Amino acid sequence: MRKLIVAAFISLDGVMQAPGGPQEDTSGGFSYGGWIVPYADEVFGQAMQNLFSQPFELLLGRRTYDIFAGYWPRIKDNSEDFSIANLFNSVAKHVATHHPATLDWHNSQALGTDITTAVSVLKQQEGPALLTQGSAELVQQLLAASLVDELQLLIHPLLLGHGKRLFGHDAAAAAFTLEHSVVSPKGVVIARYVRAGQVQTGSFDKT
Repeated sequence: MRKLIVAAFISLDGVMQAPGGPQEDTSGGFSYGGWIVPYADEVFGQAMQNLFSQPFELLLGRRTYDIFAGYWPRIKDNSEDFSIANLFNSVAKHVATHHPATLDWHNSQALGTDITTAVSVLKQQEGPALLTQGSAELVQQLLAASLVDELQLLIHPLLLGHGKRLFGHDAAAAAFTLEHSVVSPKGVVIARYVRAGQVQTGSFDKT
């Protein structure tokens, strides 16, 4: 059985929309695209290198897939992004889409009409971890279905107020253990959480 890892850049209020550039995703009138750029530093870069250092396959929503498919295959071999581009271009991509015939990026396949069942089947198979990038709507479905094993979050010190969020109102209750954390010089909290069973409750009332 393989793990499902949700990796996300988020703001303090949980927004994850369009972190990398102004025109990445302007849906809903989102006007803060590229909000992670001022916080990039060596610690941030090392966190991303660590994330992609283990074998994985990508699990993507359709909008994120289209953004990636329009960018990574065009990276030239003299670019500083070439190593990640080469990796993304080669790994398997599992995509939530209503139009499977239009998945033309190398090694891409549709999840089908029942997304959570398809992901459950993938998790039961042998193979590398399933790794999400972006894909807010898909991630919310996975959280609601209790399919997420790890959260690897880069929490940025700003409020965005509106935009697509990591956690919806229907996320299934679950406890997580903080396995590792570090704070970058620019205040980004980089944290890895691993699922740890059911939510436990108690009381401070000793009467």
